[in-house]
Order: sequence, then structure tokens, then C-alpha cells
Amino acid sequence: MSGTVTRVDGAAERRDGVLRIGTRGSALAVAQTTAVAESIARATGVDVELVTVTTHGDTSRESLAQLGGTGVFATALRDALRAGEVDLVVHSLKDLPTAPAPGLVLGAVPKRADARDALAARDGLTLDDLPDGARVGTGSPRRVAQLKSQRPDLDVVDLRGNVDTRLRMVSDGELDAVVLAAAGLTRLGRLDAVTDYFPLSLVPTAPGQGALALEVRAGDEKGRGPIARALSAVDHVTTHASVVAERHVLAGLEAGCAAPIGATALVDDGLLFLTATVYRPDGSEKLTASHAATPDSLSAAHLAEAAEDVGARVVAELLEAGAASLAPLGSDR
Repeated sequence: MSGTVTRVDGAAERRDGVLRIGTRGSALAVAQTTAVAESIARATGVDVELVTVTTHGDTSRESLAQLGGTGVFATALRDALRAGEVDLVVHSLKDLPTAPAPGLVLGAVPKRADARDALAARDGLTLDDLPDGARVGTGSPRRVAQLKSQRPDLDVVDLRGNVDTRLRMVSDGELDAVVLAAAGLTRLGRLDAVTDYFPLSLVPTAPGQGALALEVRAGDEKGRGPIARALSAVDHVTTHASVVAERHVLAGLEAGCAAPIGATALVDDGLLFLTATVYRPDGSEKLTASHAATPDSLSAAHLAEAAEDVGARVVAELLEAGAASLAPLGSDR
């Protein structure tokens, strides 16, 4: 029997037997958390409530670089989880800091959506077709570096706002194009706006892009309780290992989620492949490293070991090649 999914805004009286999932209140966050909640309800029969939580990243109009990037969307959700206001929270995994969060663990990663970046441009234009000096909007330092690397002539404009706001800036003529995550456009039903997809082989995206993270209080992921059953129902073992490998790159380089770094990992034919690229912020230089690991099996434990191994080797090669002189690396995780 499937459970039900309802939504409440902020704190509400707890109902016995109901699993409470915390989410940001943006349309995209609610859409992706609703999909997770529905999967959990179908698989476990548990009734689920979505609880919206306002984060600093939702209220500030500063750029991600000014905000510091790391954790601006996660802190309030984590506070609600620690306070017992919710039983688990759903993050866009690329927004989640890599540093351990005291008392919390990454409990599950559902199957990843399209990890690519996509261009939404006026008149159906592709990146190659954009005229010289075209105004392209993005709030990501990584995307800035990648755009400038391929098209140094572009006028890349820093912007914030939800997906609809950004797309409207193109339709209103303020911008010639914006770059957005294909996964977010898919979840919002806005793939009609895409005029060009960027292949991961040429434009690696943020570690964890396209994936969601389910975070819980340490210990709740174990046993046979409703939280542990919910996590088991939606965790996708190869996606989980792939994004952990990508996040090992961020952690090893001591780089925040707003750093100009792209990483792509996948499990194929029994191997875990990882490629990562570090960019100079203006796109004028980049360094790339690729490695593969062979897990003993496709069990979660063996894949986790492989992810750590391949991540460490990629990081070592990037640092030896001079990545620290290219990008702002440090302790911002």
C-alpha cells in the first residue's frame, strides 16, 4: 500500500507515523523533493510530509561567489534536522559542503538525472551560433570559466534568481542566453527552453550535479525503522559511488562548491571512472586528470572504497600539475 504525500510550510504539529522531509521552498527544490517523497511513500507505505525551510541562499541577492557558495542552501535545512523538526532533508547534492556535518550523515543518493549543463538562448541559438559579445548569464564561477574558455568574446553576466526568472531575462531581451542545469529544467518541465546541451566530455559539471542527497541524523540510517527503510528504498548504489568520487575531488582540493572545478564519474563495465578539471577563473587555462578504479564488487562498501581510491589519485595528479596556482583553493568546504 502506498503512503500519502502532503506539504506544510514551516513548523507544524507532528503526526505519529508520518515521515517529515525538509526542503527548500523554491519551485525546483519542492519539485525534486516531492519526487523523492512520492518514491518513498510508494515503496514503504509510509505517509510523508514535506516541510519547507527558508535558507540564507534563498533570501540573499548576493552572487554565490560573494556568499561563499558552500553551505548557503544547506545550513538552515541541517539546523531543522538537528532540532528534530524534520526526519530527513533533501539537498541538491552539488550545494552540499564536503566537510563532515557533526551529527549528520549522507543517507542516500537517488538515481541521478541528466548531469549536463544546457544553454537556453534566444532564437534557438547554440553556443557556437551566439554572436560576438553576446550576453550570457550564470551565477556559477565554473560556468564562467568554461564559457570564457570556449568563447572569450562573450560578455558573461553574473545573476541570481530562480529558473523562471532567468529564462524570462532571455525572453525579455535582457540577456542573449543563460546556462542552467539540465536536471533542474527536466524536473520543472522546462526542457522546451533548451537550445544546446554541453557534452560532459567537454564541459564537466559541478561534482554531484543532477543528483540529490538525503541527509539524516547519524544512526537513523541503520536498522529497520521508517527512516532507514526510506533511505534503502531510494538509494542508487552506482550513482552514490559516482558522486562520492566527484566530491572527493572537492574535498581533496579543499575547494568550495562554487570553485571553478568540474568532475564527472560513472560506473561502467565493472570500473569506476573519474575525470576532473580545474580552471583558471577567466577560462584561460585548465588542468585535467582522469583515473579508473576496479571495485571488488558492485556492493556499496566496495564501491565506496573505489570512490575514495580514484578520488585520491585524481587529486594528487591535479595538485602535482599545479592546480593550486590555477584556482582559488583553500579550506572552504
